[in-house]
Amino acid sequence: MKIIIIGIGKVGYALAQSLSTEGHDITIIDSRQKVIDKVENDLDVMPIKGNAFSTSTLLDAGCKDADFVITVTGKDEINMLCCLTAKKLGAKRTAARIRDPQYARELLLIKEDLGLDMVINPEEASADEIARLLAIPGAIKIQNFAKGRVRMMDFIVKEDMPITGMQLKSIANIYNIPVLIGAVTRNNKLIIPNGDFRIEAGDSVFIIGKTAAVYSFSKILSPTPTKIKNVMIVGGSRIAYYLARLLEQMHIKVRIIEKNEENCEALAEALPQSLIINGDGTDSTLLHSEQLESIDGFISLTGSDEENIISSILAKKADVKCVITKMSKNHCNELTGPLGLDIVIKPQEIITNHILKFVRGQAVETLHRILGDEGEIIEFIATNEDPMIGIPLSKLNLMQDVLIATIVRKNAVVIPTGNDSIEVGDRVLIITKNHVNNFKDIVLQTGGLASELKNSIKKLGNVIGM
Repeated sequence: MKIIIIGIGKVGYALAQSLSTEGHDITIIDSRQKVIDKVENDLDVMPIKGNAFSTSTLLDAGCKDADFVITVTGKDEINMLCCLTAKKLGAKRTAARIRDPQYARELLLIKEDLGLDMVINPEEASADEIARLLAIPGAIKIQNFAKGRVRMMDFIVKEDMPITGMQLKSIANIYNIPVLIGAVTRNNKLIIPNGDFRIEAGDSVFIIGKTAAVYSFSKILSPTPTKIKNVMIVGGSRIAYYLARLLEQMHIKVRIIEKNEENCEALAEALPQSLIINGDGTDSTLLHSEQLESIDGFISLTGSDEENIISSILAKKADVKCVITKMSKNHCNELTGPLGLDIVIKPQEIITNHILKFVRGQAVETLHRILGDEGEIIEFIATNEDPMIGIPLSKLNLMQDVLIATIVRKNAVVIPTGNDSIEVGDRVLIITKNHVNNFKDIVLQTGGLASELKNSIKKLGNVIGM
């Protein structure tokens, strides 16, 4: 697929990296020479230095034949105008990053007029994910599938958890809750485990099942979870605005600490139910004066990874139960684990998941990546064209490192065994280490030339052995 990305900041770079890894033909446009040089050195893409406003620049980039144009500059107006121009020049689909809350509210009215097929709002998507994490303390990631009927929860195994040291088959027999531990990350490696796999402290474990069942299993891991009643947010960013608005609806008390006085005034006007404090969120004296020890949830959302790490460490030292840290730079990953910062939010990764789902087409309903691009949890809807329909799973010749995690049929959520089969209309979740664009791709084809060749070789071997 030919994809043009306009604007190479953190989100644009992450998109270019992920999409080029999947084998797409990527062209990037940016007006800054330093950015062009970095992308040219780091990624397998075609960089073009120029003004995306310019029709000639878009034509030089091949906009007329582009399958997808994604605009992620720092200006909403530029993104919308570029998408409009790209669509007029012949681009098949367009997506624009729209961050301003005012535009986001009114966009539904003008989306078609602008030729927009998709709206990207990393800040709002990040706020949604943080709100879900606060609803289930202990989880480090939560993703809904099958329109909310299936939930995936990721958590870090602690020494005192009852499942530590147990094999998966023993966990299933003892607790008898219909959930699947479908993936485990250990020492930055992704494992798709079998029944003999043994859970260890420090593992990051992905539980999948019906939403109620996953919640029941989470109570086994943390019998007395802390209910989040009040939250402190450091950094008055757009994420903070969207998050505070969600938390107010959940009847959670919110206080936001922001350095910039003008930003404080704007937030105070937009969020009348929240307490806005003008100050430095890395100042331990200020944090303790605002009763940090009594806070249930602490979220650091400044534009600086370093400041977010510092303020989060202060919150952990104050024994705040739920601490969430926003990160932008990949090299900071190595720091968060040793520092005890388990819950890390990366806006560019969240929005990349949305874009990848959109790029792969209508066959993919939902997509969630694990460990960057080491693995994926993907939701498909089974159709008449899929070769596995009606066949018991035990008889399917699946590609390596693919696990069928759940089958959703109407209101029933099934953790499948080898005797189960997939029917037309089922929503099916798979976990895989491969990039899968279509559901039928997970079944290895038999018969045809390849099968005949295997049979011929086998026959030749029999003749030689006589």
